[in-house]
Amino acid sequence: MTVALILSGGTGTRLGSSLPKQYIKVQGRMLIAYCLEMFAGHDRVDGIWIVSAPEWKEEILSECKRIGIGKNAVMGFSLPGKTRQLSILNGLRDIDAYVRSNVGPDEDPMIIIHDAARPNLTAVFVDRCLDAMDGYDGVMPVIPMKDTVYYSEDGRKVSSLLDRSRIYAGQAPEVYRLHSYLSANEKLLPDEILKINGSTEPAVMAGLKVAMIPGDENNYKVTTKEDMDRFSNRFM
Repeated sequence: MTVALILSGGTGTRLGSSLPKQYIKVQGRMLIAYCLEMFAGHDRVDGIWIVSAPEWKEEILSECKRIGIGKNAVMGFSLPGKTRQLSILNGLRDIDAYVRSNVGPDEDPMIIIHDAARPNLTAVFVDRCLDAMDGYDGVMPVIPMKDTVYYSEDGRKVSSLLDRSRIYAGQAPEVYRLHSYLSANEKLLPDEILKINGSTEPAVMAGLKVAMIPGDENNYKVTTKEDMDRFSNRFM
């Protein structure tokens, strides 16, 4: 069993819009709709779980219906947490409860963690992520660092030069087995989880074996107005 966990609880303030970026319409559909449609049509994904503010639940479901996503594609919703990682944890716990009640306690689904604001994800890329799980506890797409990277102790002067050949930028989606990744996150409660900056960090801290695969430069996250313009321009 494979479940796509879509993170859609952000406020998107850096875009300068009154709406969270994932709900802004591009070509007549919400930004979140692009990844939802892809996951709903993927033959290796059994369902979608969404983390979003409660007031957006009906809007999302209406959008799904409008673009032809079946009513059973979205399995459920979770509340956003104080941080991105707590939002993930909320989703993991709710998925776990759903699976235990509806499938059985021995079912350990793969969870695909993706951002609603990454609209360019393709089915082929999801296949690559899932295929890479063979022999690993998790998978993370990465982009090699192109620029020279420096380290600073105080943020004012250069302390050292880092070896960029060993430094990578993480992308989404990331894939994990539910039980081990949920446990890795719960071990960090209540305080350490607040310090997590990337969703692979709890897995690494727990000693899970996480594979890196080549990322996709086109799988960018829409964060700024320039990002939104870049995405909108693909339709011109």
